[in-house]
Amino acid sequence: MSICFRFYIFILSALFSTLSHAQNVLISTSNNPNEPCIKMDVKNPNRLIAATNLNNYYISIDTGQTWTQHSQTSSFGVWGDPVIDVDTSGNFYYFHLSNPASGNWIDRIVCQKSTNIGASWSNGSFTGLNGTKAQDKHWSIVDRSNNNIYLTWTQFDDYGSSNPSDSSLILFSKSIDGGLSWTPPLRLNELAGDCIDSDNTVEGATPAIGPNGEVYVAWTGPEGLVFDRSLDGGITWLQDDILIDQFAGDWDYNIPGISRCNGLPVLKCDLSGGPNHGTIYVNWSDQRNGINNTDIFLSKSTDGGNTWSPAKKVNTDNTGRHQFLTWMDVDQTNGYLHFVFYDRRNYSNNQTDVFLAYSKDGGTTFKNEIVSESSFTPSSGIFFGDYNNIVAHNNVIRPIWTRLQGGSLSIWTDVTPRDFSNDTILITDTITIIDTIFVNDTTVIYDTTVVYDTIYTNINHLDDSIEFNHYPNPARETTYVSFKLHEKAQISLKLYNMAGQEVRTLIDNEERGYGKYIIPIDLQTSQLPPGQYYCKLKVNESFKTLSIIVVD
Repeated sequence: MSICFRFYIFILSALFSTLSHAQNVLISTSNNPNEPCIKMDVKNPNRLIAATNLNNYYISIDTGQTWTQHSQTSSFGVWGDPVIDVDTSGNFYYFHLSNPASGNWIDRIVCQKSTNIGASWSNGSFTGLNGTKAQDKHWSIVDRSNNNIYLTWTQFDDYGSSNPSDSSLILFSKSIDGGLSWTPPLRLNELAGDCIDSDNTVEGATPAIGPNGEVYVAWTGPEGLVFDRSLDGGITWLQDDILIDQFAGDWDYNIPGISRCNGLPVLKCDLSGGPNHGTIYVNWSDQRNGINNTDIFLSKSTDGGNTWSPAKKVNTDNTGRHQFLTWMDVDQTNGYLHFVFYDRRNYSNNQTDVFLAYSKDGGTTFKNEIVSESSFTPSSGIFFGDYNNIVAHNNVIRPIWTRLQGGSLSIWTDVTPRDFSNDTILITDTITIIDTIFVNDTTVIYDTTVVYDTIYTNINHLDDSIEFNHYPNPARETTYVSFKLHEKAQISLKLYNMAGQEVRTLIDNEERGYGKYIIPIDLQTSQLPPGQYYCKLKVNESFKTLSIIVVD
């Protein structure tokens, strides 16, 4: 006679505590990578391309779970500051600085195009070539209504010069033919900057598209944080720059252990069709709260950039410690704002975590989450780059950041599944429900469908005296299984493959008393091939199971 019964397992992962349950993915450790950029083809979210200094790029066709590494080449030279973009046909664009064999270092902005997800690239087109002047620190945006590409950057008369006769300008150019050609550059800034590459230099120009095809640009320099716009596709612009914020403490500042750090702005516009449709957001960091207390800020405009809200702090700590190198994106399926930044709130030294933040109410409130699985300590002798990056679409969030470990730089992303749809409270926990059937002591997992937000106390009565958890998941080298007993019990803990075969016995019918137990599973010693496994906990005559993913 077969015995069949069903119950639910609730796996608690406190996403918004200081303990990380993130699922980090190493992208690369090769070629001293830094200044990462990442872009998703939102029509096919499996496809992502990322890039780092000087000429690295990485392809993923499984939403960032795995990556292949490649090197970019061009007859114009590839000299860093990579920016990735994508149009509605799935064509990717790789923008970078130049270093041509016959020409001048960073004398133009180069655009290379791929029609096959990065398998090959055009040699490139370019804009900004102007004698010996330096073209630097560019960013792009694609208008998804017509696939026009808009590009902004800084031109230096003589990069690094302190000569007062040398100046820096914010320039704009566009392509209406898929990056084949570019319009002559236009100057946007009202007040020129110097060429020192510091507070009085105009830099950090990032473009955004408005709901009716408006082109918005923000940058910083001697005027502070400023804004400009065009209502005719970049042909004409405002006569006077609009001040967003005075940028207290300037944009070029010091962070212990970081060779160079800036608070340059990131500009985005909500095109989601939701309640904040058309709102323009600008994100940056500065030291208005003290040189030992860098913070992340957001300002917004709901009237096309005419007026801006006071700066609002994104990081939710009150530790008086550093948060820096921020980037943001708007999920255009729902209007949620997503941020990534370095954070030292948990340490009194230079140890650094990576945090995510998000806002579902147009920047009124923010939630912060540690996303790095462990901290790292940077060194001022190693250049980290000037930015990190993040892309968000339909609740798929892919941050990308630089990390230093053992004297070597590496690039990482995170693939933790998230569901923000029912998050209506401030303190949330993510619960995964696994509907499980046991037939003659054989486990059949047939549904893992629901992930939702709830209050921790709502699930206490469902504990059934056994708490069963595991982390990290997926795992490479080691994963940890934990369970808590409320009374003495007879325990077995075993690992099974998808065929139902036992592959590892962790606890074999042992008596355990009241308390919490954490059992490490050494995946390398076990020589488990990548795949899905099930860990079954037997407590007296009851059972619970967890799914474990092993990756390369």
